[in-house]
Amino acid sequence: MTSRRPDRHRYRFTTVWDLPAPPARVYAVLSDPRTYPVWWPEILEVRQFDGSTGAMRFRSLLPYVLQVTAHEARQDPAAGVLEARLTGDLEGRTRWTVTTRGDGAAVAVFDEDVEVRKPLMRLLAVPGRPAFRLNHAVMMSSGMTGLTRYLAVCDILGIGLDQ
Repeated sequence: MTSRRPDRHRYRFTTVWDLPAPPARVYAVLSDPRTYPVWWPEILEVRQFDGSTGAMRFRSLLPYVLQVTAHEARQDPAAGVLEARLTGDLEGRTRWTVTTRGDGAAVAVFDEDVEVRKPLMRLLAVPGRPAFRLNHAVMMSSGMTGLTRYLAVCDILGIGLDQ
C-alpha cells in the first residue's frame, strides 16, 4: 500500500469577512484591485496591464515580498463572484464570493488554492509552514479591518463605490 504525501508547497485558505456594507458595495471595491493599496496595508503595489490582467506585490509580517500576476477567470456581479488565476511567486487560484448576511450587510468569502513558487519559501516549506499560515492570517485580518474602514469613510464622504 502506498500513501500519497501531501504537497508541502501547496496552501489552501478560506477566510470569511463579515462587513457592515451592502454586498454590491463590497463587490465593487473588491472588483477593483487598483484600490487595494489604499485600504489594505500589506498590498504594496497593483499595476493593471489591461482589463483582465494585473500584477500585485504584497508583504505581511515576514520579511519577504510576494509578486503575482492575476489573470481574471470570472467576474460575475450577479453571483457575487470574482475569480483569478495567479502566476509568479504563488501559482493557483483565488476567489471572492460576496453574499448577503441576511440583514443587508455583506459576507465576503476568500478562497485560495496556491502552490508556493518563491525559492526561499519552498526551501523552508516544512519548518516555515506555521509562520507562513500565520503571515496569511495577519494579512487577511488587516485587509478586513482596512476594507471596513474604507467603506465607512466612503459612506461619510458620500463617495459612491458602484461606479
